[in-house]
Amino acid sequence: MSEYRFVPHLPDLIEPADYPDDPAGRRVRLRIRVGADGVEILGDAARAATLEALLEGLGAQEIQQMLCG
Repeated sequence: MSEYRFVPHLPDLIEPADYPDDPAGRRVRLRIRVGADGVEILGDAARAATLEALLEGLGAQEIQQMLCG
């Protein structure tokens, strides 16, 4: 099971202009980077549960989240 941690900031991958094209809120965007510490996956989604399930399914040890709204 992944460990969840709240952080003060994460970059947005989905902008307000993207929402009219996806009224059902099904869009998920990912940015994948490979570095010295391993693979980093940054994700953004209108529905957090969708992204969380995807990251857990990929075996993420830690999932960082930002409170928004």
